Amino acid sequence: MSSRYELITYQESEKSLLHKSELSELDYININKLTKELEGKSYASVIKDIYILYKNGYSTSQLASIYNLSQRQMQRIIKEMDLTSKLPKNKRSNTGKDEKKISTNPAPSPTFFDDYFMLPRRLVEYLNYLDVIKGRSSNTVDGYKMDLVLLFRFLKIYRGMCPRNIDFTEIQINDVDDNFIRSINLSELYAFLSFAEKNRKNSTYARARKVASVRSFFKYLSTKAKVLDENPALELETPKIEKRNPIYLTLNESKELLKSVDGTYRHEKRDYCIITLFLNCGLRLSELCSINLSKIKEDTLTVIGKGNKERTVYLNEACLKAISDYILLERNSMEILPEHKDALFISEKKTRISKRTVEVIIDKYLKAAGLDSSKYSPHKLRHTAATLMYKHGNVDIRSLQKILGHESVSTTQIYTHVDDDRLREAVKLNPLNDAKTK
Repeated sequence: MSSRYELITYQESEKSLLHKSELSELDYININKLTKELEGKSYASVIKDIYILYKNGYSTSQLASIYNLSQRQMQRIIKEMDLTSKLPKNKRSNTGKDEKKISTNPAPSPTFFDDYFMLPRRLVEYLNYLDVIKGRSSNTVDGYKMDLVLLFRFLKIYRGMCPRNIDFTEIQINDVDDNFIRSINLSELYAFLSFAEKNRKNSTYARARKVASVRSFFKYLSTKAKVLDENPALELETPKIEKRNPIYLTLNESKELLKSVDGTYRHEKRDYCIITLFLNCGLRLSELCSINLSKIKEDTLTVIGKGNKERTVYLNEACLKAISDYILLERNSMEILPEHKDALFISEKKTRISKRTVEVIIDKYLKAAGLDSSKYSPHKLRHTAATLMYKHGNVDIRSLQKILGHESVSTTQIYTHVDDDRLREAVKLNPLNDAKTK
């Protein structure tokens, strides 16, 4: 199969694009990572080419034509390479677009129709319900979709409806109908969770999310779609989650991380501002990337948090200075695409900074500070902010809950287990500590 791709002959326009296309540092990171992760795939030799052509606007049908594949096969490759998230529309050029315009009206989203024809109809209806009626974030909808697609593919193998040696991603589920769904029972759902643990190496947290996805889907089918008389997931139990203390930087390590951002880096002010906001405000990665200039009012910042919920973040002096320095000394001189003018953090591509770019930035400075970059991440900086506020800022648990945007205080309570010094001091202050023994 590999020779099939190696013998591909590109047209002159494609050759020129492949040789002259400008790639950013992040592009090279993505390509190298994909090459390592997918080295066993039949198309491994053309991963870089597919990436470049897709980045330059080549459609699924155009790519399928170049590589002599069906559109479904090409869609599978694009999905395996995760190109839709690595290269969203605003990061792709129009080089490969067909010059003929059928209509001046925007075309419906390809993803919508891809889902409609490739997923079970009831699953498509459920995902639309989550999006349009419940107002769930795209991340939440995508997570539920991924879990339920996995469930249906598993059930087709579990029931012997397809060969056991089939590539899991090639299992078609668009033929799953109401009769198939009605026949699903509790035992099969537990078998699915066992498969997720043993074959997919899912953690307890990942399996708990799958339980939430399955419960929600079958509840919708029972109460909204009226497809089921009995809900098989009604008694599906959530795996017991062991409470883990958060991983975080110490106060001194946090200071070293900030010091590592010096004048040798091109976007010093931007990067310093990013780290400052993480360490002082406890922002989520998605919240930081979504910050708009228009949402910064004096010492407050409004962000869109988990579940599309808006929350207010308060900015201290360190944050205000970092934002001001970045805007005045860097951002104001940057070239920014019109549709991204309101974004606070701008990337090399003149667009709103992506989550992946921020991850690369944090990784770079963790290494520069002599810290273990495999141990820490942007989310660990959020843990750090919360821990430092709790340990050094005398912040009570309810206030910390609001600062972090947690829906339940039980989520915030993990930070009450980290202050060993405070616990030692409490024991020392026990009035019986000085009592004389016999």
